[in-house]
Amino acid sequence: MNNKIVFGIGGIIIGLVIAIFFTTTISPYSNAGFGMMGWRSNSGSNQGLTGNTQVANNIDRHFIEQMIPHHDGAVAMAKLALEKSKRTEIKTLATAIIEGQTKEIQDMEVWYKDWFGKDVPQVSTGMMGGGMMSSSGMHMGGQEDMTVLENAKDFDKAFLEAMIPHHQLALMMVRMLEAGSNRPEMLQLAKNITNSQSKEIQQMQAWYVQWYK
Repeated sequence: MNNKIVFGIGGIIIGLVIAIFFTTTISPYSNAGFGMMGWRSNSGSNQGLTGNTQVANNIDRHFIEQMIPHHDGAVAMAKLALEKSKRTEIKTLATAIIEGQTKEIQDMEVWYKDWFGKDVPQVSTGMMGGGMMSSSGMHMGGQEDMTVLENAKDFDKAFLEAMIPHHQLALMMVRMLEAGSNRPEMLQLAKNITNSQSKEIQQMQAWYVQWYK
């Protein structure tokens, strides 16, 4: 598939997910006088402060519930890359993804328990996690995705076509977190994800052009 088409379709999908994230995250407070990121409308100042806190708390909760399965999908694909890839560059990237995102998963699980008093619920296959469709028609990180990757004629090409939009989606989720969270831990996590995955996207795009243009 032409690399412009690959990245273009990924962008369209990511745009659709943004709307879903905002709807599921903000809508519980839409009738309390708050706008998109919890900004107060014409309600009283005390209500606005409470509402902003509630919205920020809800954003943190929802982000963790969705980012953990999203990270799980990336880790699963990266582990497969260690087995199937023929390129040292891909294997080095896969190792970095496994180490970095596994640590982030562990951190988010601890925070969720501390802040919300329970373990992170298991999220069924859905738009923000394993069920997100990639530009190559696969569920990124889901069982179908793993099967397609495992049987791909050119594994490295299929891996890049799945992982690039997967990372792009993570960055969009992070931008929404930065706009709504007030917890230092979450804002630092957002910064870490942005730094690491932006660099990985650039590297993967460069490889794709170099190897498959």
